[in-house]
Amino acid sequence: QVHLVESGGGLVQPGGSLRLSCAASEMTFINYKMGWYRQAPGKQRELVASITRDGNANYEDSLKGRFTISRDNAKSMLYLQMNSLKPDDTAVYYCKAEFAYGNLNYWGSGTLVTVSS
Repeated sequence: QVHLVESGGGLVQPGGSLRLSCAASEMTFINYKMGWYRQAPGKQRELVASITRDGNANYEDSLKGRFTISRDNAKSMLYLQMNSLKPDDTAVYYCKAEFAYGNLNYWGSGTLVTVSS
């Protein structure tokens, strides 16, 4: 059973930074496209960024330049570096794994990021 565990969330002041991590297990990590999504209170879950198996990244347009997604295939880890955080970035952030060879998707349980002074 694929297991995704996010960490690194917390309370940060506006303008601050956080680095989220997603640890993947019980899967061949290189076979998955990975992504970060977020869901703010009262809103739908939305894509933050995704990264292909060979490291090509894609970002939601409004987040380009502030957020950076990366992966370490040797460690089965996904990361999201978030800089210049704003109150609107407050949300639960989820890690998602998309199997490259079939219609299989897996989600972590999320980590809460709160941007507030």
